[in-house]
Amino acid sequence: MLLRTAQLHCRIAHQNFSRSRVPIPSPLRPGAHRYGGLPYCEFSTRGRLSKDQYGPSRTVGQPIAGTTSSPDKVGSAVAKDVVSASKSGSKKPSTLLSETTVTLKEQRKVDWAIMKEMAKYLWPKQDDWNTKLRVGIALSLLVGGKILNVQVPFYFKSIVDSMNVDFAAIGGTAWTVGGAMIIAYGATRIGATLFQELRNAVFASVAQKAIRKVARNVFDHLLKLDLNFHLSRQTGGLTRAIDRGTKGISFLLTSMVFHVLPTALEISMVCGILTYQYGPKFAAITAATMLAYTAFTITTTAWRTKFRKQANAADNQGATIAVDSLINYETVKYFNNEQFEVSRYDQALRKYEAASIKVTTSLAFLNSGQNMIFSSALAAMMYLASDGVATGQLTVGDLVMVNQLVFQLSMPLNFLGSVYRELRQSLMDMETLFNLQKFNINVKEAPDAKPLQLRQGGEIRFENVTFGYLPERPILKNVSFTIPAGKKIAIVGPSGCGKSTILRLLFRFYDVHEGRILIDGQDIRGLTVASLRKAIGVVPQDTPLFNNTIEHNIRYGKIDATTEEVKMAAQRAHIHELIERLPAGYDTPVGERGMMISGGEKQRLAVSRLILKDPPLLFFDEATSALDTYTEQALLQNINSILKDKARTSVFVAHRLRTIYDSDQIIVLKDGHVVESGSHIELLELGGVYAELWNTQEMDIASS
Repeated sequence: MLLRTAQLHCRIAHQNFSRSRVPIPSPLRPGAHRYGGLPYCEFSTRGRLSKDQYGPSRTVGQPIAGTTSSPDKVGSAVAKDVVSASKSGSKKPSTLLSETTVTLKEQRKVDWAIMKEMAKYLWPKQDDWNTKLRVGIALSLLVGGKILNVQVPFYFKSIVDSMNVDFAAIGGTAWTVGGAMIIAYGATRIGATLFQELRNAVFASVAQKAIRKVARNVFDHLLKLDLNFHLSRQTGGLTRAIDRGTKGISFLLTSMVFHVLPTALEISMVCGILTYQYGPKFAAITAATMLAYTAFTITTTAWRTKFRKQANAADNQGATIAVDSLINYETVKYFNNEQFEVSRYDQALRKYEAASIKVTTSLAFLNSGQNMIFSSALAAMMYLASDGVATGQLTVGDLVMVNQLVFQLSMPLNFLGSVYRELRQSLMDMETLFNLQKFNINVKEAPDAKPLQLRQGGEIRFENVTFGYLPERPILKNVSFTIPAGKKIAIVGPSGCGKSTILRLLFRFYDVHEGRILIDGQDIRGLTVASLRKAIGVVPQDTPLFNNTIEHNIRYGKIDATTEEVKMAAQRAHIHELIERLPAGYDTPVGERGMMISGGEKQRLAVSRLILKDPPLLFFDEATSALDTYTEQALLQNINSILKDKARTSVFVAHRLRTIYDSDQIIVLKDGHVVESGSHIELLELGGVYAELWNTQEMDIASS
C-alpha cells in the first residue's frame, strides 16, 4: 500500500487533540530540497527546445508547444486556484499553501475551490445514477430524521403537562394520554436514530468512491511527473500527505451532507418553532446566539491555524527524519551515528511539542468561549420561560420544551463548532493533496504523437544534442553520434561525462535543450511515450526491486508472462539454479528495494526482467558491476548470444573496459563532447583518452 511507509514515524508524533487533528503539510518544499545547489523549482523544467516542429525556444517553466501546463483530471480547477493564490500570497509560488501563511481571503478562495471540486462527487455530471440516487435517498433520510428529532421536545412537553394534573379528579385518562405520549416519545427517538444510521449506510459508497478516484488520479499524476520530482521528493512526507488528504476527502464529503446541511436545517426548524410557539424574543436570542457562536468559532479557528501549520511542519519533518534514518539503517550503523539520528528526531519532536501545546491551549480557549456563549443564551431563555410560567402564559411543559429545544440546539451547535475545526483540518490536508497535482508534467506527448515503428532495425542517432540538469551547467554539449541498427555499441568516459544521461534522454525522462534524438529517422518527441519505452529495455547500475517475491520482480518485465517464461528468463540470466536452492524458491521475498539479496543477485534479476521483456533496443548501464569475474563472464556470454540471436541494437555504458572491448563501436565522451569513436583496436592505436583509460585499468589489474 502506498501509504505504509509513513507509518514508520514514531507514534508519539501522532497525538490527537480534542475535536482537532493536526494536518500534515506537503512534503514538497522546493526551497528545502536541493540538487546541485538549487531549489527544485529552479530546475524542475528544462531550458528550451530546438526551433523545429515542436515549437520555438521556451524558457524555464513553459510547456512544450501543443501541450498544456494545467494539472490533469480531478483537482485541476483546485490546483489552478491554489497556484493563483500562492503566486499572490508568497514569494515562492512553488511552495504549497499548507505550509505558507496567506491572507484569509486567499485561503477562502482555495477552500471554496476544493469544496466546489468535491461537490462534483455528490452530484456528478455524468450519468452516474447510482451515486445520484444514493445522495437523494441520504438527503431524504436526513430531512426525515431531523423532522422526527424536533418532534421529541413536543412529546416531552405533552408528557409533563399530562402528568401535571389532579389524577384523583381525572382518573385513568391522564395515564392513557401520558402513556401514549411516552410511547410516541420513544418511537420518535428510535425512528430518528434509524434514519441517521440508514443515511450513513446509504452514503458510504459515495464517499469511498470519491476517495478511490482522487487517490488514483493523484497517484497516476505522480507517476507521470519527471525524474527530477522523484529525485527531490521526501518519501515519508509524500506518503503522509496522500494519506491525510484522502482521509480529509471522506470527512469533507460526509460533513457537507451530514453536518453542515443538517445543522442549518435543524437550527432553522428550532428558530421557527420558538418564534411560532413562544414569540420573537426567544427567536431573537436564538438568532443572536447563532451569530455570536459562529463568528467566535470562525475567528478563533482562523487564529489557531498558524499554530496548526507549525505543528504540521514539525510533524512532517519528524516523519521524514525517521523514514530516512530507517531506510539508511546500515549507513547509520557504519558510522555509529545512532545518537546523532536520535538527536535530530528529538529536535523535530521538540518543535512538534511546542506547537502542539499552542494548539491545545488555543483549543481550550475556543471551547471555553463557545460554552460561555451557549450558557448565556440558555440562561436568558430559561429566564423568559420561567417568567412565562410565573405569569401563567406558559405551562411547566413549555418550560421543559424550551429547555429541550435549546439543548437540542446545543448539540448541532457544538457539533458545528467541532465540524468547522475538522473541516479546516480536512481542507488543509486536501490542499496539500491537490497541490501535488499542480506540479506540471514536463515531458508530454505531442498532440499528434505516433507509435514508434522500427523500419531500419533500430538505428539511434543523436544530432547536435545539448542538455544539462541545470541550465548553467550543460552535461552534453552539441553531441552527435549514430548507433547502427543491430550493433553492439559501448559508451565510455570519465565519471560525470554524461554516459547515463544519454539513456535518460533516449528514454525521455527529460527532453533535450537543443538538437534532437532519432530512432529509425523518427524524432522521439513525436512518438507516443508508451511505444518508445516499450521498445527499450534497461538494466540500470542501481537495481531497486519491489518489496515482493523473486517471481514478481522478474515478471515485472512482462506482467502477463507464464511461470515457465519467468523461469526460462532466469536460466538465461544464470540465476535459476540459485533461486531453486532457496527454501521458498521463486516465492522468496527480496525485501524493501531488494535489500535481502546481494547486489550481484539483484543485477541478475534485472537482466532476467530485461530478457523477459524482450525489447528490440537494449541498454546496459554498468549491468555487471556487482558480479564476480566468473559470473560476469558467463552472463556477458549469455547476453552476447541474446544479441546475436535477434541482431538487437544494444548500448553498454561501462567503466570496466574489459567488459566492452568486443563492441562493434566504442564512443568516448569527455567534458560533454564525443572525443573519440571506433573499435577497441582503432582507439588503442589512436593513443587518446580511451587508450589512457585502458592502460590505467590494465596497470591496476597487473598490480593487484
